[in-house]
Amino acid sequence: MGKATFAAGCFWGVEAEFRKLEGVASTRVGYIGGSLPSPTYRDVCSGTTGHAEAVEVEFDPRAIGYVELLEIFWSSHNPTTPNRQGPDVGSQYRSGVFFHSAEQESAARASLAKLEAEGRFDGSIVTEITPATTFWEAEDYHQQYLEKRGAASCRV
Repeated sequence: MGKATFAAGCFWGVEAEFRKLEGVASTRVGYIGGSLPSPTYRDVCSGTTGHAEAVEVEFDPRAIGYVELLEIFWSSHNPTTPNRQGPDVGSQYRSGVFFHSAEQESAARASLAKLEAEGRFDGSIVTEITPATTFWEAEDYHQQYLEKRGAASCRV
């Protein structure tokens, strides 16, 4: 199994997008990129921990490739808005690719460069591409949140 970690604003909608894909074995939402061990949702929402809301995707690379996951990531949010997605504002809503290997880093950087060259987005892409650090799983009520509530998406 492969592992990919993405931050694209509110983790509920991003998780739902990845869960729809054939080849995705599991997802979990949580927090990455900050300094506080074992942060809670309340901690992260304070904006003082440095964490981003993120989704960790476990996938079968024989069924879906990392480049395909990147395409879903780019299409599931606006990567040109720093620390904001729709009505959600704060560093915890930033755009980020947290890579788990040199191959993932290379693919993410190539994907970003391609998007910039194509001019798909108005404005510069502000997505951070950094090594994956400890992923802290969010509270249970956040896991598969939209599925539990019968909502299709919180994309803006």
